[in-house]
Amino acid sequence: MATEFKTEEKVTVGPKSVAEEEMAFRDEVWSIPGGEAIRLCKQCGTCAGSCPNANFMDYSPRKVIAMVRANMKEEVLRSNSMWWCLSCYLCTIRCPQEIHITDLMYILKQLAIREGYVQKRGRSSNLAKGIVENVRKYGRVWELEMMVRYYLRTNPLGLIGMAPFGLKLFLKGRMPLKPHRIKNRKQMRKIVKMAEAMEAR
Repeated sequence: MATEFKTEEKVTVGPKSVAEEEMAFRDEVWSIPGGEAIRLCKQCGTCAGSCPNANFMDYSPRKVIAMVRANMKEEVLRSNSMWWCLSCYLCTIRCPQEIHITDLMYILKQLAIREGYVQKRGRSSNLAKGIVENVRKYGRVWELEMMVRYYLRTNPLGLIGMAPFGLKLFLKGRMPLKPHRIKNRKQMRKIVKMAEAMEAR
């Protein structure tokens, strides 16, 4: 059975406790639905051993959890760890404490964006932005427009290097020149708007 991670009691220094200012980040993560589950983490490392992208991360999922519990806000939100998450849920499936680690990565992405830790020309954030823009506009992703906008925002010269690859995709019918619009796009926009409102909370 999972045992709850016990936190240390807050120490009082002068008229204030160490609490609110120093523990704000940790408490904020814990207050978001799904974030409180990291209290159960035993630091076994199963998530880190299961993650196919752990080698590319500044900190493995296990370390990220430990750093959140240690209230290392800047180090966590400046890291690339959550942006390398593939959302494959392998860590979540294998976690003996049944912690939804993938959901935690989404929480950290939201906080990084909200707190201004994400670079305007950051690759992962701009790719996510492009996907949302496409879904809002067409109801699905139009790969050609999404990738052109992505490279213009992050690495304009890289667009030239990707042209041969794009041509191959086009010749194989995998890169349509016109977008495919779904029906009921207004309903899809409402869903996107609701998701954005939830993130802004």
